[in-house]
Amino acid sequence: EIHLVESGGGSVQAGGSLRLSCVVSGYKYSDYVMGWFRQAPGKEREGVASIDSNGQTAYIDSVKGRFTISVEDAKMTLYLQMNSLQPEDTAMYYCAVDDNRWIGYTPPPEKMNHVGQGTQVTVSS
Repeated sequence: EIHLVESGGGSVQAGGSLRLSCVVSGYKYSDYVMGWFRQAPGKEREGVASIDSNGQTAYIDSVKGRFTISVEDAKMTLYLQMNSLQPEDTAMYYCAVDDNRWIGYTPPPEKMNHVGQGTQVTVSS
């Protein structure tokens, strides 16, 4: 069974930084796509960033140049370094991984089938 456990959220002032971590256990394939999505109160889930086992990354426009996604394969740990945080980044952040063997399709983070419990990020102005 796959488990994801996030940590690293908190409250910061605008311009500050946080680093989110997500430990993934039980994932049995050598190839992967993992990612982070967020959800603010009253809003839809929003995919933030993703990374695959080839090291390819993708970001939504609003976080490009501020957020960096990475993976430490040996520890199967996913990270999201968030710099220059803004109040609009306030949300619950979730890490996700998908273990379906898709062909010709890669689900965005907000649609992956295994999700962690989330960690709150609050940015004040």
